[in-house]
Amino acid sequence: MPLGTLDRTAPPLFNQGQSALSKLIFFGALALFLMVADARFHIVQPIRAGIGAVLYPVQWVALKPVQAMLGGGRYLEDLQTAQRNEADARKALMMQAERAAQADTLAQDNARLRELLELRQATTTPGRAAEVLYDAADPYTRKIVIDQGMTQGVVAGSPVIDARGVLGQVTQVLPFTSEVTLVIDRDLAIPVQNTRTGVRSVAFGDASAHGGGLELRFMAANADLQEGDLLSTSGVDGIYPAGLPVAKIERIERRADSAFARIYCIPLAHVTAARYVLVLEPTGAPTAPPPTPPAATQRKRPDGKPGAGKNEKKQGERR
Repeated sequence: MPLGTLDRTAPPLFNQGQSALSKLIFFGALALFLMVADARFHIVQPIRAGIGAVLYPVQWVALKPVQAMLGGGRYLEDLQTAQRNEADARKALMMQAERAAQADTLAQDNARLRELLELRQATTTPGRAAEVLYDAADPYTRKIVIDQGMTQGVVAGSPVIDARGVLGQVTQVLPFTSEVTLVIDRDLAIPVQNTRTGVRSVAFGDASAHGGGLELRFMAANADLQEGDLLSTSGVDGIYPAGLPVAKIERIERRADSAFARIYCIPLAHVTAARYVLVLEPTGAPTAPPPTPPAATQRKRPDGKPGAGKNEKKQGERR
């Protein structure tokens, strides 16, 4: 049989329908559309919340063996360090005995200074305790996951602190867990204030600095800053309460070829070893309206109608 008469088309068994290029274009366009729609309209957020609720039991069961091993290791370590802690506690008790004698005097002096300067007592911000479950799996971000979520009343944007200072901010809330972005993450910024000079600035996360730190940007080279200055929250953003310790200035680099100085800071919170944290309510959350004055404070006239105050009487006399 001549070669020109052979049928060179693929048998029907190998026909695949649409071409690979058309499938690539279609699914690429679909993926791009879903990414834009999720970024603008958050259409995937309910699905993500549902998946998080379904996977929570699996995560809980998977973490139990790890928590059991860690608990056993901590138990053995506690047995070895119990005697050292007892000796240290006895020494600390003797040192605090002297401090306790001065506590009453310092408290009285502090009260007098507050009355003299007419300072208001700082109001406490409501919050709830939470436990850190694990670090986020993304190696390019600095985030942790806590065991408090939507069912416990946690909202996105809530400040998170530990025993030493500001730890981060809640950026994603699921039904039973929440994701907290740490202060050393490059996408987080906190308005801060120098407690020594009162100068306000913004601290940006710098995860590449000594395993995790912060950086004050756009500060003039001649700014009044010193190594060791304490930075606290300024409260101007409506999220973090004012006065919470954030970081301490570690190094200042002033260069002649730049008008701005590079200021590196060390966070005060345990950003890499936090276990228990406190989730605060944002200061910008709506509050209850102030109570109306009681009717008993209004003076009544002989005819039973509410009478005018002193200011209204003076205005009537002038007229």
